[in-house]
Amino acid sequence: MHGTCMATKTISLRIEAYDRLRQARLRPDESFSDVVLRARWDTVPLTAGELLASVRERGPGYSAEGLAAVEALKASDRAPRDKWSP
Repeated sequence: MHGTCMATKTISLRIEAYDRLRQARLRPDESFSDVVLRARWDTVPLTAGELLASVRERGPGYSAEGLAAVEALKASDRAPRDKWSP
């Protein structure tokens, strides 16, 4: 009996790219291959009209709770300390 064999390819990533890939996982057991296959790789950017049509068709990309969380973070955000001031 033979096990399932999956072809693999070794790649090199900068740490920043690895961190972004790791953060994109929806579940801790999701593989990096699953994340990459789930990603959208649009070759042509959307026009404003296409984006509007997409939102009307599929609905907003963020929930009301998600937007409220972003607004709360924005409200609590402060400007960075001026490193040139004594």
